Amino acid sequence: MGKYFGTDGFRGEVGRVLTTDHAFAIGRYLGARFGGTRGARVVIGKDTRRSSYTLEYALVAGLTASGADAHILHVTTTPCVSFVTRTEGFDCGIMISASHNPYFDNGIKLFGRGGEKMEDDVIAGLEAYLDGGEELPFATGERIGVAVDYVAGRNRYIGYLISLATVSYRGMKVGLDLANGSAWSMAKSVFDALGATTYAIHNRPDGCNINRGCGSTHMEALQRLVVEQGLDVGFAFDGDADRCIAVDPQGRVVDGDAILYVMARSMKAKGALDHDTVVTTVMSNFGLYKALERYGIACEQTAVGDKYVYERMSKKGYCLGGEQSGHIIFSKFANTGDGIITAICLMEQICTAECSLADLIEGYVPYPQVLKNLPVTDKKAVMADKEVLSAVKRAEAELGTRGRMLVRASGTEPVVRVMAEAQDEELCTKYADLVTETVKKRGFLL
Repeated sequence: MGKYFGTDGFRGEVGRVLTTDHAFAIGRYLGARFGGTRGARVVIGKDTRRSSYTLEYALVAGLTASGADAHILHVTTTPCVSFVTRTEGFDCGIMISASHNPYFDNGIKLFGRGGEKMEDDVIAGLEAYLDGGEELPFATGERIGVAVDYVAGRNRYIGYLISLATVSYRGMKVGLDLANGSAWSMAKSVFDALGATTYAIHNRPDGCNINRGCGSTHMEALQRLVVEQGLDVGFAFDGDADRCIAVDPQGRVVDGDAILYVMARSMKAKGALDHDTVVTTVMSNFGLYKALERYGIACEQTAVGDKYVYERMSKKGYCLGGEQSGHIIFSKFANTGDGIITAICLMEQICTAECSLADLIEGYVPYPQVLKNLPVTDKKAVMADKEVLSAVKRAEAELGTRGRMLVRASGTEPVVRVMAEAQDEELCTKYADLVTETVKKRGFLL
């Protein structure tokens, strides 16, 4: 991770950590970096946060001042920006979003020409420029860039999503928690077009209610909706809709690990799981590995972040990977996690197998996990603190082969995540509390 850009872009509270000055400078650098002799073409999308407008306008100002043309998708999803960048010949793509964070945070995510997360050398150069690198010339005369309304690109992406379905969803009742975010109109349109009867909640964004008690990090409302309305399935997205978490007809949460289990089994049965391997992160549940092992499916682990999952998939030719949090990547369809594509793929399984999601996840038994997200004053200091590290080592030693501990700094928030996993939930709680109390005793907790 760099000084500004973490595992999922430059993210923080707008006006304090991330400012319009930063956005203008990022636009200036990208416009100059990709300009060449013809001027760069850059596509920009944003989520529903109030602050997305000021960052969008600052980025457009910076890009056009460096001679780039800025094509504006308006409110759309992160995977839409990736798709449009990849399929319509843009030099780079920019998404303004802080994903699952609260509304007062925002972020800037960058995509390269192929729709993948931006290359490290570009990020390194950008960070140097943000820290006072060499001055960039301003475009003059006819070389000054223009802003282009590009809602047509968003519409083509919606058409692409609809084209992925191979069966009608007629007769299926589907709940959608749209998190008051990027998917608030798009996801319902897709499922309506495919014939489903849709029940949408949290689809009235006001700029300040994105992710507030809703979406993929707050599943309770969708669980109630599915049970009370007798729905076949529910899907919850996060603020920029690159994640999807499902709910089965009994109201049980089906997380990213369970989704990987369903899709890996199906793809292997069809001979479509390249190398019979799934890519996960270190946060995935040990129960997933044990369940897939029974079907002859191997798993490879990466660091947390769908960027790292995609890099491993791309390097080794794997076609399925993802995170417990709901970032699922199907390399046949996209170069990044896409919540709506994930929901479509699950719907395909439910409809073609003619069984419920509860039936599809049968056989996957997750190990108990306790995850604590600790807001801290300095996450790097926590991860280097001798007493904290000693507590982690003690927990690991006492757990032995009965479980595991994972303590890591968030790549997107001022948070340290403490996860304990074991066959016994009491053990999980005991050792997660041990590390948490040590962090608190050392004075790091906010």
